[in-house]
Amino acid sequence: MPDRAFKIPVSVLVVIHDPALNVLLLERADRPGFWQSVTGSLDAPEESLRSAALREVAEETGVAADPAALRDWQHSTVFEIYGHWRARYGPGVTHNTEHAFSLCIAADTQPRLAAREHLAFAWLPWQQAAAKCFSPSNREAILRLPEILSTPG
Repeated sequence: MPDRAFKIPVSVLVVIHDPALNVLLLERADRPGFWQSVTGSLDAPEESLRSAALREVAEETGVAADPAALRDWQHSTVFEIYGHWRARYGPGVTHNTEHAFSLCIAADTQPRLAAREHLAFAWLPWQQAAAKCFSPSNREAILRLPEILSTPG
């Protein structure tokens, strides 16, 4: 058994946007040129998805989000973990279940990036943000943003 814990193959994706549907994207430090929304795995099996989403937003952007502002989409996507990240997971783990959330914040918010995780940020109109994402599930979530926000919830 390695001296480090394996990642849990359950994660959250938080599409952060402003009222005009500009979306915040972050450039990965370990993969320059790979842009994404806030993402992250549960820290422990007992951590709730909502808690993980709020924690990841704070860790990756420095934004202390109002829990009431975090919208749970009640939607998950199962995808194959990219080969270059598989070693982070336990033996034989090949797929992750990602749960989608969104968070509306002020348009002038300047994130405070976690330097070990991200190199840069960009606020982009939702269509451009979707096109810039390397992850198909992230791209699809951003494309669904206007639809999700138009439904009560």
